[in-house]
Amino acid sequence: MDYRFEPVVNAIVENKRQGGELMGNRLAESILLLGFVGIGTTLMLALLKAPSVSINAFESPDAQRIFYWHVPAAWAAFIAFGILFVGSALWFFKRSNLGWRMHVAGAEAGLATGLMTIWSGMVWGSAEWGVPWDWTDVRLNTFGLLTFLALFLVLGRQSQPDGVETRDTFSTFGLFGFVLVPVTYVATRLWQIRHPGPVVGGGDSGNLNGEMAVILLIGAISFTVFIIGHVLMSMRITSLEQRLESLQEALDKV
Repeated sequence: MDYRFEPVVNAIVENKRQGGELMGNRLAESILLLGFVGIGTTLMLALLKAPSVSINAFESPDAQRIFYWHVPAAWAAFIAFGILFVGSALWFFKRSNLGWRMHVAGAEAGLATGLMTIWSGMVWGSAEWGVPWDWTDVRLNTFGLLTFLALFLVLGRQSQPDGVETRDTFSTFGLFGFVLVPVTYVATRLWQIRHPGPVVGGGDSGNLNGEMAVILLIGAISFTVFIIGHVLMSMRITSLEQRLESLQEALDKV
């Protein structure tokens, strides 16, 4: 064998060994599709089956139906940012390629679910408050910063060459940015301004009747399944990108 091509052969063999099973695995696609179906079902149930709320409780009672999308989307966003934090820590402290793939997947999933949360919240705010956003509300602003962090990480990774310094920089943002998650979670407990109080665990203000709770649970499960599928898909794509880069590097050495 011409030893000039040995790096290429080794890269191809390694790609086959590590990626063959992954390429043939449709698990991520199936989970992601199931999540989409569940999210669509949740929206239909919210619009068609969810009980109406009292006109004395809200300025725009019908707009409250978006809550069955909004709350599960926010729940899923917190999961995504948790994955981003763990992945950032694994890369920064352990130099784990799996950790980096988790970082990338968490940022992308956090951006997707964060935008879903913000969009649905702005729809509700426009109907209920008359404005889509209240800059004095702590929860709105901290969650907006979280979503902006995810946007920064996604766009930054796409615009910068991959390398240790780039990964260290973005992982640092992922680690320190996670502090916004607990702040956002407790915001309505500590600084109740305009955003509604907690739906679960919020005392009397968080009580739901049976039908409402069931639809909300379906939404939470659906968005969780969506996050799992999204993360698996993203990690798979990132893994394939890394293998293609290693193959290109091997070709460049020939």
